[in-house]
Amino acid sequence: MATTVATKDSDRDSRELTIPADEEYASSTNDGVQQFAYSDSRKIGVTGALFLILNKMIGTGIFSTPSAIFAATGSVGISIILWIVGGILTFCGLSVFLEFGLAIPLSGGEKNYLERVYRRPRYLASCVLAAQMILLGFSSGNSLAFGRYILAASGSREGDGWTARGIAIACITFAVVLHSTLPKWGLRFVNLLGIFKVVILVFIVFSGFAAISGRLLVPPPGNFHNAFAIEVTEHYGGQGAYGYATALLQIIYSYKGWENANYVLGELKNPRKTLSIAAPIAIGAVTILYVLANVAYFAAINKDDLATSEVLVAGLFFRNVFGDSASARALPAFVALSNLGNVLAVSFAHSRLNQEFGKEALLPYGKFWASIKPFNAPAAALFLHWLVTVIILVAPPAGPAYNFLVNLYTYPGAWINGFVAAGLIYLHYKKSEDWSSPWHTYLPITVLYLLANIFLALVPFIPPNGDWNAEGYPYFVFPVVGVGVLILGGVYWTCWSKIWPAIGGYRIEAHRVVEDDGKEVVRYKKVKTR
Repeated sequence: MATTVATKDSDRDSRELTIPADEEYASSTNDGVQQFAYSDSRKIGVTGALFLILNKMIGTGIFSTPSAIFAATGSVGISIILWIVGGILTFCGLSVFLEFGLAIPLSGGEKNYLERVYRRPRYLASCVLAAQMILLGFSSGNSLAFGRYILAASGSREGDGWTARGIAIACITFAVVLHSTLPKWGLRFVNLLGIFKVVILVFIVFSGFAAISGRLLVPPPGNFHNAFAIEVTEHYGGQGAYGYATALLQIIYSYKGWENANYVLGELKNPRKTLSIAAPIAIGAVTILYVLANVAYFAAINKDDLATSEVLVAGLFFRNVFGDSASARALPAFVALSNLGNVLAVSFAHSRLNQEFGKEALLPYGKFWASIKPFNAPAAALFLHWLVTVIILVAPPAGPAYNFLVNLYTYPGAWINGFVAAGLIYLHYKKSEDWSSPWHTYLPITVLYLLANIFLALVPFIPPNGDWNAEGYPYFVFPVVGVGVLILGGVYWTCWSKIWPAIGGYRIEAHRVVEDDGKEVVRYKKVKTR
């Protein structure tokens, strides 16, 4: 017997959408039901969820962002401490998301959590999140890093130019086509490269141990002498509070992916058990590897070179440890494969979230974006992810673009996560909400996560010490664009829920139904208002 996860007065899972009068949202089946569920053979177990999270977390970040983080702080010790802080905040975020995810075991991640808390004005939270996830949920940074490391493996020193961006477009195109036409092979590649990423990261860690013992082809950098001194030079340090905020944003970017399985909860086998096992194991392992990898970088690369290495930190590490031979240049190709695994994982997860927006009719022509035809994969939602990624890749002018893409991708999430954390505090202390979950997050953990996201959301508006255009663009570009996209979501909500219904004289309601076997279907009904 099917059940609807909604009530008439506080329908948390139904959506209204105005569309052109000739748009038909009837089902393609005789009973009026459009199927959007996946078969049991396609559902993900603990191992698959573990590698899905690992693949999303271990991407370009740990191989590329340590340069910008050290340049922002000017201190070896503080840089490493910030990586530990990033791991702690990730565990805090995991606890918050586990409580929501295990209470609401449906695909969609933050969308479901914001809907549960912020029900008035109706649909506003979902529209704002949709704008952020669709317009800024791209794979541009990961794809660009893939292009840079491929060029490095070929011996080229070219920067973030059009050659690297062309390779990046080929990378995201491969990922989207694979997931669209051969979805099982897409997941197999995600799992395979998940193992590969861990191997590469462990290899860097042990190579770092060798570097500490003096096995280097360059003079030892001596970075651990007076490690907590804060230095200011032409290449690093002296950015003030803005520098610490952007450094932490880069670290949060490197850890992003811990929430990945929450986006596809509807595709997990026994989601409560799967998520509570896979997510903590993945985050704990990644935190330890990240801290040790940074120790390895500082053991092998002098400060000036590290601060100016941009995206190719791991490539410079390999050169200092193993030399510049042809075999040593092949090592960046392995990092590129790790980046490819991240692109595959990101495109898989974000396309499912785009698909959820289609299911809920938050997007125009929602049936099209929610479809899994013809290969039982969300090809339309994947295409949307591809389109945004390519636009973001080609839009910035030639020159350094990686740090800008990372900050732009990560920054709006601070606002979203802040509202999620605040919402959980509200649910705990508002008894009338009758909130319960198999997982409980203690108040200090939620408050710490909330305060960290407030810091990340507000401090980037504070001017840095020194040059306001040090990265080639004004310091305030990424926070202004990020907030602007969130505001755009509010504008879309006004049109979608107020103006268009008044003009069209009708509305479309999409009711999600969860059947006894866990299968999700969506029923569409056209409602005339006059």
